[in-house]
Amino acid sequence: MKAQKILSQCLPHPNISADYFKENLLKLYAFSDFHLSGDPPTKPMDIFGENWKNHSEKIIENWKREVTEEDTVLLPGDISWGMRLEETGKDFAFIESLPGKKLLLKGNHDYWWSTRNKIETFFAQKGFKTMQLVFNSAERVGDITVCGTRGWLYNAETAEDKKIVARENGRLIASLNAAKALGGTPVVFLHYPPAYDTAQCRELLDTMQIYGVKECYYGHIHGDHAAKKAPLGEYGGIKMHLVSCDYIRFTPKLVRKDAEIG
Repeated sequence: MKAQKILSQCLPHPNISADYFKENLLKLYAFSDFHLSGDPPTKPMDIFGENWKNHSEKIIENWKREVTEEDTVLLPGDISWGMRLEETGKDFAFIESLPGKKLLLKGNHDYWWSTRNKIETFFAQKGFKTMQLVFNSAERVGDITVCGTRGWLYNAETAEDKKIVARENGRLIASLNAAKALGGTPVVFLHYPPAYDTAQCRELLDTMQIYGVKECYYGHIHGDHAAKKAPLGEYGGIKMHLVSCDYIRFTPKLVRKDAEIG
């Protein structure tokens, strides 16, 4: 294991503890919107563009090049086209086969999403051991605390939309409160961007600002043209990152680098 090898080379050290190295040699990635549909795919994604052709093979190649077993990858939604949990087995077997721990968020096309208990029971029955939900919860990865929720439309106007936004904001608050208890620096992951073009999901942006969040990663937006209207870089004091897999060329986006030793 990479972390163990470096740890053994660097210790003992008069001023740095073993816990420091264990914590700081972790890497966290974000990688969204796989839109898997079995093997062979029942819903091939190349109907949306030539760049999607054989996209699962691109994901495998780039994931294995970048990610080790010690690392964690956050998948913020639109994971599988399966309509029911029972239809997602091949897609989650695909993800399970890849290195590292995976943290999952719900996307707008994850119709299979059920209660935490049902999903975790399904994973256990299938022998999937590397996947975990972020749902009204948070997870500590090194010095970062992962938190987030699906989010909702940035231009929500109907009464029903506003009700969903309020619910999603409540889930984000629950996740950020869980992050407080874990310590570390909170980083928010959403499926929907919290803003797009001139529209904003003000509730989610306000919550992130109140809790002092400095970075937010999201998916949902596809294609370079659409990405031009998405928030990228500094936005309201928060650094925004789009991590839909086609936008980042089917390569996991590094959120947190290894600590430099020197």
